[in-house]
Amino acid sequence: MSPDPKPGRLRIIAGKWRHRQVTFPGVQGLRPTPDRVRETLFNWLQPHIEGARCLDLFAGSGALSIEALSRGAERALLLERDPRVIAHLRNELQALGAAADQARLIQAEALSYLRGPAEPFDIVFVDPPFHSSLIGTACRLLDEGAWLAPGARVYLEMAWTAAGPDIPSGWRLLHHKRAGEVGYGLAGAPG
Repeated sequence: MSPDPKPGRLRIIAGKWRHRQVTFPGVQGLRPTPDRVRETLFNWLQPHIEGARCLDLFAGSGALSIEALSRGAERALLLERDPRVIAHLRNELQALGAAADQARLIQAEALSYLRGPAEPFDIVFVDPPFHSSLIGTACRLLDEGAWLAPGARVYLEMAWTAAGPDIPSGWRLLHHKRAGEVGYGLAGAPG
């Protein structure tokens, strides 16, 4: 087993925490969404972000939820299975001044959590470990449960495939782009 990578930094692109730097721990497999991809994603989400309730299924660095909160999302629920990452995220959110009710952190495995009691979210970030096959199952569980508010947007990040992600019937793939080996897209849920 290779050693954990070195800790890293990322920059918040816009909003009340614009240009602030946040760190993320050096944990194997933790891969923050690059600035360019985040900027494109939040341009897509601009009409939907103000006051949104966000669910971050594989929080990792927290980059997506932190950017959403910075840009006016009402609240974010961040799921992460690694306790070291949860502790680090808690410290970073406190340093930014995020209110406890604005950013909730739960140590949990995302697919198990989605099999539990649901609450509706306006925006869901699905960015599982790279080259995993978790996106299809996560989307199915989101669709079958009461996790999506009417007209919800679901961000999907995975290894690039020209065909795009496999999404449930009734969802629309609104955007699909590539940045190197990374494929990312935004789907619209029914409603």
